[in-house]
Amino acid sequence: MSGHDASGHLHVSPESKAPYAADVLEKLHVDAAAVIARYPQKRSALLPLLHLVQSVDGYVTGRGVSFCAEVLDLTEAEVSGVATFYTQYKRHPNGDYTVGVCTNTLCAIMGGDLIFERVSEHLGIGHDETTEDGRITLERVECNAACDYAPVVMANWEFFDNQTPESTIGLVEDLRAGKDVAPTRGAGKVCTFKEVSRVLAGFEDGRADEGVGAGPASLLGLTIANERGWVAPGSNGSSTSHADRKDGSK
Repeated sequence: MSGHDASGHLHVSPESKAPYAADVLEKLHVDAAAVIARYPQKRSALLPLLHLVQSVDGYVTGRGVSFCAEVLDLTEAEVSGVATFYTQYKRHPNGDYTVGVCTNTLCAIMGGDLIFERVSEHLGIGHDETTEDGRITLERVECNAACDYAPVVMANWEFFDNQTPESTIGLVEDLRAGKDVAPTRGAGKVCTFKEVSRVLAGFEDGRADEGVGAGPASLLGLTIANERGWVAPGSNGSSTSHADRKDGSK
Protein backbone atom coordinates (compact mmCIF):
# COMPACT_ATOMS: atom_id res chain seq x y z
CA MET A 1 0.00 0.00 0.00
CA SER A 2 1.95 2.99 -1.24
CA GLY A 3 1.28 6.54 -2.35
CA HIS A 4 0.19 7.83 1.05
CA ASP A 5 0.35 11.58 1.62
CA ALA A 6 2.03 12.11 4.98
CA SER A 7 1.65 15.89 4.92
CA GLY A 8 -0.29 17.99 7.37
CA HIS A 9 -3.96 18.33 8.25
CA LEU A 10 -5.03 19.95 4.99
CA HIS A 11 -4.20 16.92 2.86
CA VAL A 12 -5.53 13.97 4.86
CA SER A 13 -8.47 11.97 3.53
CA PRO A 14 -12.09 12.95 4.26
CA GLU A 15 -12.50 9.68 6.19
CA SER A 16 -9.62 10.74 8.42
CA LYS A 17 -11.53 13.89 9.36
CA ALA A 18 -14.88 12.20 10.08
CA PRO A 19 -16.10 13.07 13.61
CA TYR A 20 -15.56 10.65 16.48
CA ALA A 21 -18.55 8.72 17.76
CA ALA A 22 -19.97 10.35 20.88
CA ASP A 23 -18.84 7.59 23.25
CA VAL A 24 -15.32 7.52 21.77
CA LEU A 25 -15.02 11.29 22.03
CA GLU A 26 -16.21 11.24 25.65
CA LYS A 27 -13.54 8.66 26.57
CA LEU A 28 -10.89 10.65 24.71
CA HIS A 29 -11.73 13.76 26.72
CA VAL A 30 -11.48 11.82 30.00
CA ASP A 31 -8.11 10.32 29.07
CA ALA A 32 -6.81 13.60 27.67
CA ALA A 33 -7.70 15.40 30.90
CA ALA A 34 -5.66 12.84 32.86
CA VAL A 35 -2.67 13.39 30.58
CA ILE A 36 -2.92 17.18 30.60
CA ALA A 37 -3.09 17.24 34.41
CA ARG A 38 0.52 15.97 34.55
CA TYR A 39 1.94 19.19 33.06
CA PRO A 40 2.14 22.78 34.34
CA GLN A 41 1.45 24.00 30.78
CA LYS A 42 -1.09 21.95 28.89
CA ARG A 43 0.56 22.36 25.50
CA SER A 44 3.37 20.15 26.89
CA ALA A 45 0.92 17.24 26.72
CA LEU A 46 0.92 17.21 22.91
CA LEU A 47 3.32 14.29 22.44
CA PRO A 48 1.43 11.84 24.68
CA LEU A 49 -1.90 13.03 23.29
CA LEU A 50 -0.78 12.16 19.77
CA HIS A 51 0.00 8.66 21.03
CA LEU A 52 -3.45 8.60 22.64
CA VAL A 53 -5.02 9.42 19.27
CA GLN A 54 -3.04 6.58 17.70
CA SER A 55 -4.29 4.20 20.39
CA VAL A 56 -7.83 4.91 19.16
CA ASP A 57 -7.42 5.39 15.41
CA GLY A 58 -4.24 3.44 14.69
CA TYR A 59 -2.56 6.56 13.31
CA VAL A 60 -2.74 10.35 13.70
CA THR A 61 -5.97 11.14 11.89
CA GLY A 62 -7.24 14.52 10.80
CA ARG A 63 -9.88 14.34 13.53
CA GLY A 64 -7.12 13.44 15.99
CA VAL A 65 -5.18 16.55 15.01
CA SER A 66 -8.32 18.66 15.49
CA PHE A 67 -8.98 17.06 18.87
CA CYS A 68 -5.45 17.77 20.13
CA ALA A 69 -5.62 21.34 18.88
CA GLU A 70 -8.94 21.90 20.62
CA VAL A 71 -8.03 20.53 24.05
CA LEU A 72 -4.56 22.13 24.09
CA ASP A 73 -5.54 25.53 22.64
CA LEU A 74 -3.19 25.04 19.70
CA THR A 75 -3.71 25.49 15.99
CA GLU A 76 -4.09 22.48 13.72
CA ALA A 77 -0.91 23.65 11.97
CA GLU A 78 1.03 23.50 15.25
CA VAL A 79 -0.21 19.99 15.97
CA SER A 80 0.49 18.81 12.41
CA GLY A 81 4.00 20.25 12.58
CA VAL A 82 4.78 17.96 15.51
CA ALA A 83 2.93 14.93 14.13
CA THR A 84 4.86 15.08 10.85
CA PHE A 85 8.25 15.51 12.55
CA TYR A 86 8.54 12.34 14.65
CA THR A 87 8.57 8.94 12.98
CA GLN A 88 6.59 7.20 15.74
CA TYR A 89 3.57 9.23 14.67
CA LYS A 90 1.93 7.73 11.58
CA ARG A 91 0.00 9.96 9.18
CA HIS A 92 -1.67 7.13 7.29
CA PRO A 93 -3.21 3.83 8.48
CA ASN A 94 -0.58 1.67 10.16
CA GLY A 95 -0.49 -2.09 10.57
CA ASP A 96 -1.29 -3.88 13.79
CA TYR A 97 2.44 -4.57 14.06
CA THR A 98 5.24 -2.28 12.93
CA VAL A 99 8.22 -4.48 12.07
CA GLY A 100 11.36 -2.37 11.97
CA VAL A 101 14.59 -3.79 10.57
CA CYS A 102 17.70 -1.93 11.73
CA THR A 103 19.79 -1.07 8.69
CA ASN A 104 22.23 1.26 10.42
CA THR A 105 25.92 0.49 9.95
CA LEU A 106 26.61 -2.47 12.24
CA CYS A 107 23.25 -4.20 11.80
CA ALA A 108 23.47 -3.63 8.06
CA ILE A 109 26.83 -5.33 7.64
CA MET A 110 25.78 -8.13 10.01
CA GLY A 111 22.79 -8.90 7.79
CA GLY A 112 20.19 -6.19 8.37
CA ASP A 113 20.07 -5.13 4.72
CA LEU A 114 19.55 -8.72 3.61
CA ILE A 115 16.82 -9.22 6.23
CA PHE A 116 14.95 -6.15 4.99
CA GLU A 117 15.24 -7.20 1.35
CA ARG A 118 14.04 -10.74 2.01
CA VAL A 119 11.15 -9.71 4.26
CA SER A 120 10.14 -6.96 1.83
CA GLU A 121 10.06 -9.48 -1.00
CA HIS A 122 8.17 -12.01 1.11
CA LEU A 123 5.47 -9.50 2.13
CA GLY A 124 5.36 -7.63 -1.18
CA ILE A 125 5.78 -4.23 0.47
CA GLY A 126 8.53 -1.66 0.90
CA HIS A 127 9.54 0.83 3.58
CA ASP A 128 6.59 2.35 5.49
CA GLU A 129 4.11 0.23 3.58
CA THR A 130 1.46 -2.09 5.00
CA THR A 131 0.29 -5.53 3.95
CA GLU A 132 -3.17 -5.77 2.40
CA ASP A 133 -4.50 -7.57 5.48
CA GLY A 134 -3.49 -4.58 7.63
CA ARG A 135 -1.35 -6.69 9.92
CA ILE A 136 2.25 -5.66 9.17
CA THR A 137 3.89 -2.31 8.43
CA LEU A 138 7.53 -2.73 7.38
CA GLU A 139 10.16 -0.11 8.12
CA ARG A 140 13.86 0.48 7.86
CA VAL A 141 14.87 1.92 11.23
CA GLU A 142 17.93 3.66 12.59
CA CYS A 143 20.07 2.40 15.47
CA ASN A 144 18.09 0.85 18.33
CA ALA A 145 21.09 0.91 20.71
CA ALA A 146 21.30 -2.89 20.67
CA CYS A 147 24.42 -3.30 18.54
CA ASP A 148 25.68 -6.15 20.75
CA TYR A 149 22.82 -8.24 19.34
CA ALA A 150 23.10 -7.22 15.66
CA PRO A 151 21.24 -7.69 13.44
CA VAL A 152 18.23 -6.50 15.43
CA VAL A 153 14.58 -6.38 14.40
CA MET A 154 11.85 -4.66 16.39
CA ALA A 155 8.12 -5.42 16.45
CA ASN A 156 6.21 -2.49 17.94
CA TRP A 157 9.51 -1.51 19.59
CA GLU A 158 10.11 -4.85 21.26
CA PHE A 159 13.54 -6.40 20.65
CA PHE A 160 14.23 -9.44 18.50
CA ASP A 161 17.99 -10.06 18.67
CA ASN A 162 20.44 -11.88 16.41
CA GLN A 163 17.96 -12.20 13.59
CA THR A 164 18.22 -13.87 10.18
CA PRO A 165 16.00 -13.52 7.11
CA GLU A 166 14.37 -16.84 7.96
CA SER A 167 13.68 -15.99 11.61
CA THR A 168 12.22 -12.60 10.69
CA ILE A 169 9.96 -14.08 8.03
CA GLY A 170 8.79 -16.54 10.70
CA LEU A 171 8.17 -13.61 13.05
CA VAL A 172 5.99 -11.68 10.60
CA GLU A 173 4.02 -14.80 9.72
CA ASP A 174 3.37 -15.57 13.39
CA LEU A 175 2.19 -11.99 13.93
CA ARG A 176 -0.08 -12.18 10.88
CA ALA A 177 -1.52 -15.44 12.17
CA GLY A 178 -2.44 -13.82 15.49
CA LYS A 179 -0.07 -15.91 17.57
CA ASP A 180 1.35 -14.62 20.86
CA VAL A 181 4.96 -13.74 20.05
CA ALA A 182 7.54 -13.20 22.80
CA PRO A 183 10.42 -10.78 22.17
CA THR A 184 13.99 -11.64 23.09
CA ARG A 185 13.90 -9.07 25.88
CA GLY A 186 11.12 -7.04 27.43
CA ALA A 187 7.42 -7.77 27.81
CA GLY A 188 6.06 -11.30 27.77
CA LYS A 189 4.50 -10.78 24.34
CA VAL A 190 4.35 -8.23 21.55
CA CYS A 191 1.29 -6.01 21.93
CA THR A 192 -0.56 -4.35 19.06
CA PHE A 193 0.30 -0.90 17.75
CA LYS A 194 -2.80 0.57 19.39
CA GLU A 195 -2.02 -1.08 22.73
CA VAL A 196 1.57 0.17 22.67
CA SER A 197 0.40 3.66 21.69
CA ARG A 198 -1.76 3.82 24.81
CA VAL A 199 1.26 2.91 26.95
CA LEU A 200 3.30 5.62 25.23
CA ALA A 201 0.49 8.03 26.08
CA GLY A 202 1.24 7.28 29.72
CA PHE A 203 -1.30 4.62 30.68
CA GLU A 204 0.28 1.55 32.28
CA ASP A 205 -0.57 -1.92 31.00
CA GLY A 206 1.00 -3.86 33.89
CA ARG A 207 3.83 -5.27 31.78
CA ALA A 208 6.69 -3.04 32.95
CA ASP A 209 8.41 -5.77 34.96
CA GLU A 210 7.92 -8.64 32.53
CA GLY A 211 10.77 -10.46 30.84
CA VAL A 212 14.48 -9.79 30.72
CA GLY A 213 15.63 -6.17 30.66
CA ALA A 214 19.23 -6.71 29.60
CA GLY A 215 20.87 -9.81 28.17
CA PRO A 216 24.34 -11.30 28.83
CA ALA A 217 26.06 -9.47 25.98
CA SER A 218 24.95 -6.08 27.32
CA LEU A 219 26.09 -6.97 30.85
CA LEU A 220 29.46 -8.54 29.94
CA GLY A 221 31.49 -5.43 30.77
CA LEU A 222 29.80 -5.12 34.16
CA THR A 223 30.37 -8.81 34.85
CA ILE A 224 34.11 -8.53 34.11
CA ALA A 225 34.41 -5.38 36.24
CA ASN A 226 32.76 -7.09 39.19
CA GLU A 227 34.95 -10.16 38.86
CA ARG A 228 38.13 -8.04 38.85
CA GLY A 229 37.04 -5.50 41.43
CA TRP A 230 37.15 -2.56 39.04
CA VAL A 231 35.41 0.64 40.12
CA ALA A 232 34.70 3.90 38.34
CA PRO A 233 36.71 7.04 39.23
CA GLY A 234 35.09 8.80 42.15
CA SER A 235 33.34 5.71 43.47
CA ASN A 236 34.07 3.98 46.77
CA GLY A 237 37.75 3.06 47.12
CA SER A 238 38.93 4.99 44.06
CA SER A 239 41.08 7.52 45.99
CA THR A 240 43.28 4.75 47.39
CA SER A 241 43.64 3.21 43.97
CA HIS A 242 44.64 6.60 42.55
CA ALA A 243 47.33 7.07 45.22
CA ASP A 244 48.67 3.59 44.59
CA ARG A 245 49.03 4.38 40.91
CA LYS A 246 50.92 7.61 41.60
CA ASP A 247 53.71 5.89 43.53
CA GLY A 248 53.78 2.96 41.15
CA SER A 249 52.87 0.37 43.79
CA LYS A 250 49.96 -0.92 41.69
